[in-house]
Amino acid sequence: MLSTLAETLLAIAAALIAYHHVGYPLLLRWLANRRRAAGVQAPVPPATRAEPLPSVTLIVPAHNEADVMVAKLANLSALDYPRDRLQVVIALDGCTDDTRAIVTAGLPRLEERLDIRVVEHARNIGKVAVLNGCISAAHTDLVALSDTSAAVEPDALLRAVAHFRDASIGVVCGGYRLREAGSEGERAYWAYQSTIKADEAAVAAPMGAHGAFYLFRRKPWTRLAADTINDDFILPMSIVAQGYRAVYDPAIMAEELERTRSTQEFRRRVRIGAGNMQQLVRLSSLADPRRGALAFVFLSGKGLRAVVPFLAVVAAVSLAVLAIAVPGWLFKVPFAVAGALAGAVYATLADRTRPVPRTLRWLAYLVEGHAASGLGALKYLRGARLPGWQPPNAAGDTDEPAYLSREVTAAKRAFDLVVGLLALVGFAILLVPIALAIKLESRGPIFYRQRRVGLASHDRIETFDLIKFRSMYVDAETRSGAIWASKDDPRITRVGRFLRKTRLDEIPQCLNVLRGEMSIIGPRPERPIFFTKLEDAVPFYIERTFGIRPGITGLAQVNLPYDADIEDVRMKCVYDHAYATQLTSVGSWLRADLGIFAKTLKVMALGKGQ
Repeated sequence: MLSTLAETLLAIAAALIAYHHVGYPLLLRWLANRRRAAGVQAPVPPATRAEPLPSVTLIVPAHNEADVMVAKLANLSALDYPRDRLQVVIALDGCTDDTRAIVTAGLPRLEERLDIRVVEHARNIGKVAVLNGCISAAHTDLVALSDTSAAVEPDALLRAVAHFRDASIGVVCGGYRLREAGSEGERAYWAYQSTIKADEAAVAAPMGAHGAFYLFRRKPWTRLAADTINDDFILPMSIVAQGYRAVYDPAIMAEELERTRSTQEFRRRVRIGAGNMQQLVRLSSLADPRRGALAFVFLSGKGLRAVVPFLAVVAAVSLAVLAIAVPGWLFKVPFAVAGALAGAVYATLADRTRPVPRTLRWLAYLVEGHAASGLGALKYLRGARLPGWQPPNAAGDTDEPAYLSREVTAAKRAFDLVVGLLALVGFAILLVPIALAIKLESRGPIFYRQRRVGLASHDRIETFDLIKFRSMYVDAETRSGAIWASKDDPRITRVGRFLRKTRLDEIPQCLNVLRGEMSIIGPRPERPIFFTKLEDAVPFYIERTFGIRPGITGLAQVNLPYDADIEDVRMKCVYDHAYATQLTSVGSWLRADLGIFAKTLKVMALGKGQ
């Protein structure tokens, strides 16, 4: 049993890792080349001063940028764009070096060519707060953002605004290159990322922008949450999520002026890893299958990247178990090879000056990147504050009582994301046949959305819209009102009865899990109309979701049938509290959740649901 489980986990984890690193880039390249051959993305000529040009606010956030500020000011003064259509805002964010003096000294010359404004914050409030303030104050058609350490060509704005002639375009991203890479691996990584971004743009949309330089329409912009990490992904993709298109134009090139040191690079990648997990949760709407190619690109690229470190751990542990448990050399040889490669990578990272083959150095850079990404993801999941993105009293720094330890919270969330993503793969495969079966039997939508009660705390109770495959007739409650389901409920369709018995109707709830509204395993989420009645009738009913998000499945769900009356709810409440007592450590939580998960798979396979 253990070896079978290990083989399954190894196969799934290895397949997803290989798909993300090899299969997806190759498939993406093939799709992109087909669209380019069809002339879908013809080059757009730059705009000229002779035509009506949109107004632009160019914002440059700066915190202790004395080393590059002189070069940035010179780069800004060389921009080719009408002075009356461009305002440049330099936002000084609590600078304690000579940045302010350099800007002050350069203003007289800049004001001859530019409409320039300096915004200064006496203390460091963070880049997100700076962006929110400056963009809110902008009243132009477009907003451009540029890092202080990046230089752009003089015609960058004219090239970029040309794309906005198309009203459907909401975001324009430029290319990115390093003047001097910190390592060979870093140079190769950014060259690869530029290729991927161009192919993503040809197929659907570039996944995020290079923060060095990009533009967007001011009107659809919404304020960033205070704890936003990867603002250059969240901001542009939030506009894409509203239905606008994003384009990538490599002719608009931004060059990084600073050379990254290895210690800085690792910290930056930890932060990016935390941001990858955050954006997967907050922009899970991009994974909606109805978005087509956009969902494919998001899930295959940024979506999988956030969970690859965890998949690698699953693969390594599974391979180790199989090498020990299975006789023969079938798994022992791959385990030995993996161990040798791990040792070589460690030696390469421990002594970066030692000459090694280029392939090994690239592999070391990749492994180090995933390690940093996994560390960042865990920090985000457990609510740790990363310098530079979470101000005091932001998310993760509250007086909220800790019902679960940080370790259990982080492990449970990681489990939710990995299982949720894997289930969505199955969801994508089953979507068409299930949707056809639902539509052929009865009129109405494929999905059913219903308000449910979620996480409870000492001062609030969250609610959310639960998503399921529709299993009832559309007018099921117009006559009878809201009632509990019964064993032979006439409101349930024949297809719906099968979906309920196999629990397949629950699969779309994985989207709720990725959004952070639900967990894979936890108490059943109740409807508000029943919740108020049950709170009075069942002792400690509300406490069952204190600090624990409701689940798709749970200890009560796998041991008891659907609720038919108050007595059923009382019994389920006992199971829910019994489950909560098992969350005292990572070990006890893991044993409990794996046991419940296994029972759930058995219920689905044998069709024992109701």
